[in-house]
Amino acid sequence: MTLEKVPYSLNSRKVSDATNEWLEKRGVKIEEIAELVFMLQSKYFPGLTMEECIHNVEQVLKKREVQNAVITGIQLDILAEEGKLIQPLQDMIENDEGLYGVDEVLAFSIVNVYGSIGFTNYGYIDKLKPGILKRLNDKNDGHIHTFLDDIVGAVAASASSRIAHRKQAEREAKLGGDPVKDDMEEQIKKEK
Repeated sequence: MTLEKVPYSLNSRKVSDATNEWLEKRGVKIEEIAELVFMLQSKYFPGLTMEECIHNVEQVLKKREVQNAVITGIQLDILAEEGKLIQPLQDMIENDEGLYGVDEVLAFSIVNVYGSIGFTNYGYIDKLKPGILKRLNDKNDGHIHTFLDDIVGAVAASASSRIAHRKQAEREAKLGGDPVKDDMEEQIKKEK
């Protein structure tokens, strides 16, 4: 009797759950990412709340492209911690080599989902490295977060961009009945 191989079928729920589980296992809390979002957007939107920031981080993490980047980056960091990468890749990732830019390229795949404002937010926060980014960037804690620090920064930048786009749409919707604005407002209501 021959066993028939079941064709592969993506299980979106498993990917989403794995993304959240691995962020937590690597010491990243949604609230810490939301703090970065708040830092990036609160001066532009004085009434911004942490709840809004958390919501927008969660919405970004629901995107398949984001989930793929998160679990890929975390896997590479773990393999580097275990010394399981080929040389010289092992040394480059282990030491977060400055001229190795694939970690940033993976982060760009996240911010690309949210447009050019995501890129500028990402560049700013990547240079500044506040909050959780400082902790993830610490090379003395025994963990390798070469990819994860950039991924977390990209998620925060994307959530910031998402807020900026939605706040602008809300402003425009208040000003009057443009069909494009009305459509955006309707989309915002559905996502809340």
